[in-house]
Parts: sequence; C-alpha cells; structure tokens
Amino acid sequence: MSAPPATDTMLPEALRVALRDAQAQVNTLVLGKPQQVRLAFVALLADGHLLIEDLPGLGKTTLAHAMAATLGLGFQRVQFTSDLLPADILGVSVYEAQARRFEFHPGPVFTHVLLADEINRAPPRTQSALLEAMAEHQVSIDGATRSLPDPFLVIATQNPVDLAGTYPLPDSQLDRFLLRLALGYPDEQAERALLAGSDRRDLIAQATPLLDAERVIALRRAVLAVHASEALVGYVQALVGRSRKHPGVRVGLSPRAGLALLRAARAHALLLGRGHVVPEDVQALFAAVAEHRLVGEADTSAAALAKAIVHAVPVD
Repeated sequence: MSAPPATDTMLPEALRVALRDAQAQVNTLVLGKPQQVRLAFVALLADGHLLIEDLPGLGKTTLAHAMAATLGLGFQRVQFTSDLLPADILGVSVYEAQARRFEFHPGPVFTHVLLADEINRAPPRTQSALLEAMAEHQVSIDGATRSLPDPFLVIATQNPVDLAGTYPLPDSQLDRFLLRLALGYPDEQAERALLAGSDRRDLIAQATPLLDAERVIALRRAVLAVHASEALVGYVQALVGRSRKHPGVRVGLSPRAGLALLRAARAHALLLGRGHVVPEDVQALFAAVAEHRLVGEADTSAAALAKAIVHAVPVD
C-alpha cells in the first residue's frame, strides 16, 4: 500500500477538542462500550444512519439519547408499534376551515436526529415511510417535496427478529443504514458501575451539548477531505468483489455498499486524528458495514462471512 500524502488534512483545534469531548461524554453515559460509541460517531460524521440491534434492556435507546443530548441538535423519538402509520412519521395535511385550504403539519421526521425505537415492530408499509428520508434527506407528501433539516441522522433500534411481535426489515431498508452494531451485555466492571451509579436518564438530562449543526456539517466536510489512495480504493473494491463470489454468499455487496465502506473508513480515520485512510480503518468497519447487507446460505451467518471475506483479501 502506497504511503499517505505528506500534507494530511487536520481539524482545527477547537473542532478537534469538541469532537474528542463529545465522544468522551457519550462514553460516560454508555459505560464499557467505546467501540460502539466510536461507530456511532462514524455514522454521524460519514453522513449515514445507524442501526442498533440487540436484546431489550442492553442500552440501545440510551446510546441514541446520549448521542442526541451530546450533539445539541433537534431530537424526536418515534416508538414503532404494529399500528403506527406512515403519516405518524412524515406528517399530514389537515383542512383548515377558516383559511379554506389544507395546511401541512410536519411529523417527527422533520428534525436533526430521529430515534426510530424498535423499528422492526412496525409493519413494512410503515418502515418504508423512512426510505426517501434516509436516502435523499427529503420527503414527498401530497405531491410536494419537503427538505429535512441539515444535518439529518436516523438512529434506529431493533430487537432480534426471532422475538415475538417483530417484522424483518426489508433489504432496501437495511441498505439505508450505513452501519449496524450490537451492544451486548456489559462487562462486570461496567455493570457494577451501572448498578451503583445514578439513573442514566438523569445523567443524560444533565449532559452538556458539545456540538451543534454548524460543527457537525464542518466535520462532515472534513471527512470528504480525508485522503484515500488508489491502493486503498483498490482494497475496498477487492473486498466488495470478493463478497460476490465467496462460498456461502447468495447476495454480495453492491457498489453503494462499497461507497459506504469507503466513506465510513474516512470518518474512522478522522476520528483517530488522521487525514488519510489505512487498511486497518476498512477492516475495523467492514463487519458493521457488510453484515446487514450480505445474504448468506441458510446455514451460514453474515458475521462469519464478513470475517472470512476480510481474511481472504490480502493487503497489497
């Protein structure tokens, strides 16, 4: 792999400190999960969306609330249920008799950070209401296209699909999420601190906003300036290509998945203080980017496939 350019893109000091402090604050609210917190910030900086999948009670919603409180952005939460309608998310036009016209009442999607809590408890029709919003940062209602605030981030939580009352997310919906992560059970030290400490809701309510819309947009622009060499791009392409012909894979990664992986790797490099991407950035993110997009044979897990693909592609 060729050497990075001599002049790396670095953040202004104030922005670098704000980003560092924001990560540190979320880590104090979500104990013992530094890797997952880093991935959440990767999704934010890479202008992507985040899917958190795990059992109930492991801190999925806490992570989403901690991110929102730390970012200092507009925040809305939608609890997805089996009777939720698309209009409950997007909004609805109501006839105003006095004005003799329909007035649009925006739904909770018109915010900076949208928490779609337990997204797979809603039927596919309601899940699909977010497709355009997540892909285009806009919604089309009653023949009019309305832009969403900038920045816009969806943090969705979902329960494992084998639990009662869940609907599997369609592939098109999964593909809208840049990263998928799981929190898992806390280690013994973190769980003891949770049990002995203050309620997480009280701590989140006291959290200081450390970023804002202007700073998040500046960070996203900085991500675009992070250098990826031709050899690094070739490595990403090789991983994507391998995913399409690896034994046990029925559906491999699309070109859009390759673009997502490269964008996420740039954000990961920036979080670590570098202005260039290295193969370790790609490897650290490959599972989170690929597992929810890969479709394997019935007896093969996506996690095992992602790991095997990384091992099968050499770094030149």
